[in-house]
Order: sequence, then C-alpha cells, then structure tokens
Amino acid sequence: MNPTKTEIQYKAVVAECRALFEKKNKDYGTAWRILRLSSITDQIYIKANRIRSVQEKGTQKVADNLRDEFIGMINYSVMALIQQELPADAELDLPYEFVSQLYDKHIAETWALLENKNHDYGEAWRSMRVSSITDIILMKIFRIKQIEDNDGRTIVSEGVAANYQDIINYAVFALILQTENVSA
Repeated sequence: MNPTKTEIQYKAVVAECRALFEKKNKDYGTAWRILRLSSITDQIYIKANRIRSVQEKGTQKVADNLRDEFIGMINYSVMALIQQELPADAELDLPYEFVSQLYDKHIAETWALLENKNHDYGEAWRSMRVSSITDIILMKIFRIKQIEDNDGRTIVSEGVAANYQDIINYAVFALILQTENVSA
C-alpha cells in the first residue's frame, strides 16, 4: 500500500523530532526522567505560550525558531507518555536503545490515532490556521493540568495520555502547514 501524503509528511516531521531527541540524549542522557509529569506539562506549556505570544505580538526578541518550539512540544509529549508508562521505581538513567523503542512505540500509537481521526474528520486540520492549532494545544495543556490537579481522575473525559497524543498530532500539523506555506 502506498503511503499517503500525510503519512509521508508526518514521518518526515517525526524523523526530525526523533533525530533531535537522539542528539539531546547523547548530550544529556535521560536527565528528563527526573521530571514529574506536571513538570513536563509545564515545559510544554512554556513552549506553546511562547508561540502564542509571538503570534499575537507579530515579532520576537529571542532568536530561537518557533519551529523548534513545536518540535520540543512533540518530544516533551513523548517523554510524558514514556514517564507515564514506566513504573515509579524505574531507573532514572535508561539506555538509549530502550528509550528509543518506547519513543517509537508511542509515535506509532499516536500515528494510528491520527489515521483514525483523519478518516472521520477528513483531514480538516489542513484548513486550520497555525494560530488555531496553537490555541488547541494550549487547551489540551490546560485539560492535562486540570486532570493532574484531580490526581488523574476524570468522570467522562479521556485521560492525560490521549491529550499528550493530541498535542503531538497538532504540533505535527503545525509543522506540516508551516512547511507547506513556506514552499507555496
């Protein structure tokens, strides 16, 4: 079966994110493992809030590329999914081979979710503005924070894992749309 345009684009974005994740692992190891889920959520919030702030102001004073912020949100969301999966007594220092398998597993599960949603929604995300995607990511973060404040309990809502997956997918959408708009 031939891959779709979305699959090709998605895999290209994820490959870029994974390559950075691997390089940072060589520099820092799994130092991120010390972070509680709430701290990872706050890291994602900082990145999304910066993007929104720059979008609203129309200028930026820190030269860091906003593309890197979306990549960071993807990688931090994968880290959160890994943290959530590991037992509380898991070692902080994990071999990269193990962590990379978990990274790939969570990306594969998140891609499967996207395929199902694309089927139902007909790739509506392709007509969205990047600013709207940023807002949706912020909403997902606030949902996660509320669930964390409720000790992970929900009544009818999906849990934090589904929200992290949505953040990954929306950040990938933003990166795809930015690339298409630059090429157009």
